[in-house]
Amino acid sequence: MKTSIKQRVVRLNRMDTFSPYFFLPFILLLYFFTSLFDFHRFELFNVHTSIWPAVMIAMLSYYVGVYVVDKKGWTFPSFGLSFLRGYTIWTIWLLALVGGVAYLTIMTDGNIGLADESFRLQLDPKLDFLSQLLWFALLLLISLRIIKEEKLTKWKLVIYASYYGVIMLLFLLIGYQTPIIIMLFTGLIIFHYAVKRIKLVWFLAVLFVIGVFFSLFGFFRVVNEDKTQAINSREQPKVELTEEKAETLLTVEQKVNAVPKWLRSINGESVTGHIVLSKIMEYTKEEGYLNGEIHAGIISTILPGEQTSPRMRVTEVVNSLSVEEGKFITRPTRTTTPTYIGQLFLDGGYLLVTLGFLFYGVVISLLYNQVKRAGIRSYQSIAFAFVLTVFTVSMHTGLLDLIFLLMIGFVILTAAMNNVKPNSAR
Repeated sequence: MKTSIKQRVVRLNRMDTFSPYFFLPFILLLYFFTSLFDFHRFELFNVHTSIWPAVMIAMLSYYVGVYVVDKKGWTFPSFGLSFLRGYTIWTIWLLALVGGVAYLTIMTDGNIGLADESFRLQLDPKLDFLSQLLWFALLLLISLRIIKEEKLTKWKLVIYASYYGVIMLLFLLIGYQTPIIIMLFTGLIIFHYAVKRIKLVWFLAVLFVIGVFFSLFGFFRVVNEDKTQAINSREQPKVELTEEKAETLLTVEQKVNAVPKWLRSINGESVTGHIVLSKIMEYTKEEGYLNGEIHAGIISTILPGEQTSPRMRVTEVVNSLSVEEGKFITRPTRTTTPTYIGQLFLDGGYLLVTLGFLFYGVVISLLYNQVKRAGIRSYQSIAFAFVLTVFTVSMHTGLLDLIFLLMIGFVILTAAMNNVKPNSAR
């Protein structure tokens, strides 16, 4: 028995943990699997529309994209911009400078939101947008230094890890988790390819620890919210319910509240993602698709005048199904993360889910082929690690931030420009 388990562990560890065939589909399935432990929240929000057909179609479309590009050995073209290859580093330093100025402006204004997410939600949108260039540029610069090292000693590794740590701390101070998660996993993937291969079993253990840490961090911030601020209000909709419905709602709420908050918070994000996706699918059955409104909102938020962000539009959609039942799925003052499947489904149903995940598979496989062609100690590894991480995070958040789309475009473009010779971006 012990021998059999050991042999299985050895076979698992032989897999490339971050292979396009494994990593992203594994995270997608793990995300929705953990959401099944809902602690009565599905009953509270009347979740009855199955998400699994959309999940399976997404997986199938992704694999088709990966398989076709892998078999053809395709990579991104240079777009006729290879003559700009020597300017890559200077451009990254310029982005770091712009981001640094924006970040310092935020900090000098006293916007430190470590213990309360509402601080970050009330930041100046332009400063918030530009400050993210800081972690993005520093992530690329540190990663480039790592892959340039001929001999990476343990001491150097500690130094580089401390650099990552300092940058994460900077963004933790303004309560922004997403760049921290992206930096963490991008760093892990670069370590895997440029320093030492991470065995799958070790990665799963690290994934568990990181997942619990961020869940409890989110719980800590919810507990420490300033309840006197309107943005933190948890007031429920004021509607007249029949005596029977009011009693049913109270009973289910008691069931949910019987489970400790810290326990619910461990998989709270994936349960919420499941509920939101199910409600989006239910909404489209009754109201039809939004036909591009969500994706158009990515650009419209930077236009003059008052605009509704895509995630705020999702809040309106899901709450429209629950207000008459006397509850909000998301607080009206907060945005809703729709999952990547949800954002696609809301705009175009199964057709857009198919195209969206086909796109993911094609892009990831193109970048992976570039890594295989240029070698693991190349700028291609950084590009692959970054894009794979952002795509994976977007499984929960959705890919609705203009800044992330620009970052992905920049990384893909510069990787394509440096695709001729290995290590040419050093």
